[in-house]
Amino acid sequence: MDKRLRKKLVTIAKIAISAILIYFIFTKVDFKEVVQTVRKSNPFYLMAAILFFIGSKVLASVRLNLYFHGLQVKLTQKSNLQLYLLGMFYNLFLPGGIGGDAYKGYLIKKEFEVSTKKVVSVLVLDRLSGLLLLFIYACILGILLDTPWLNPYDTPIGILALLAVIVFWFLNKRFFHFVLPIFWRSFGFSALVQLCQLICVVFILFALKIDTNNISYLFIFLISSIVSVLPLTIGGIGSREVTFFYGATLLALDENTSIGISMVFFLITALVSLLGVIYHFKKIKLKTAL
Repeated sequence: MDKRLRKKLVTIAKIAISAILIYFIFTKVDFKEVVQTVRKSNPFYLMAAILFFIGSKVLASVRLNLYFHGLQVKLTQKSNLQLYLLGMFYNLFLPGGIGGDAYKGYLIKKEFEVSTKKVVSVLVLDRLSGLLLLFIYACILGILLDTPWLNPYDTPIGILALLAVIVFWFLNKRFFHFVLPIFWRSFGFSALVQLCQLICVVFILFALKIDTNNISYLFIFLISSIVSVLPLTIGGIGSREVTFFYGATLLALDENTSIGISMVFFLITALVSLLGVIYHFKKIKLKTAL
């Protein structure tokens, strides 16, 4: 099958899955109530949520630049942040075109003498590092949750979190030794990235005047973030909402409120990602640090 045709079919499939999942969700919840919940949100807390989300993305771009520097591609943080924003824009708003990660890799390969294999490796490791901390935080909140069906598994959950770190370290040592020296620094930045996103969701809860079951909602958010990484939908649209819906059902939470949290987080993501359109029209000049 022609490569372009395959990419178009994959994109169409992702859009279709997103649409089906969104349609399914809004046949299960009261959409008017969800909108009312969002409309009554406190703008002060929403602004705080936006600031922490932006902070998480700035930290994520610094983490990615650590990996680039490990390849001796010593981008300035300003150039790297511009590239990161453009990647966010492509991932969310131009699903039919080149993906954000692929475009970042293309520009790095074009401008610097570095192997394609190594560029792809650090882009994948950057994603996996973030995914690892999502899993660890989810394990921590899972242990903190006072849920009868989950409480007996507190010890295995803690062991799984520890094993995940050990396995990821050995994978880095075995296959990606060229960036092993930055493992713990990237781990630290990933911890800060996901912590900022958790604080962002805490402020969303404040904005929506939700003052009960906060740990449960944060737990669902982390699980939904892990699910949204799967390349099944456009920018995680649909898969995140479905996870929030079933998570709320499983933890005996209000489904409408849960979907409201998901909607607000998506709107914040879209708003920040839209800033990348600047660098779609204005060519990025990748500058290196002295």
